[in-house]
Amino acid sequence: MRTWVWRALVLALLHAAAQTAVAAIRIHNPPATTLAQILTLSFLVALTLAWGTVDGRRRPACAMTWFYTGLLAGPIAGLLGVLAQSTLLDATGLESLGTAMTGGAAFTALLIAAPALLGTVLGRRPSHPAT
Repeated sequence: MRTWVWRALVLALLHAAAQTAVAAIRIHNPPATTLAQILTLSFLVALTLAWGTVDGRRRPACAMTWFYTGLLAGPIAGLLGVLAQSTLLDATGLESLGTAMTGGAAFTALLIAAPALLGTVLGRRPSHPAT
């Protein structure tokens, strides 16, 4: 299986779990929602940036890999997030699936592709400056 499919599946699971965790905090402790969203997004961006940096050092021509990863992970994360919220938290129904598969998927794809591409650029930089 291609490397971008594995990356997409791992990141889609992480994004869906984060989405479900923030929804659980929104239900059980509404004042902590903003902090939970900031921490969750920061963690996901930092993870993708680090993964992209490591990948940029190992394979310099991996930009399209991360683009495909974002495109695949977005809809999968949206679908898994709605399924997890409907089974674990509340009565989230099919009406929220459309939003998750369009706007949510686009946001997730951007949240994966942008930091990863930045990470690959940072990873390509030489570790020792030229003298």
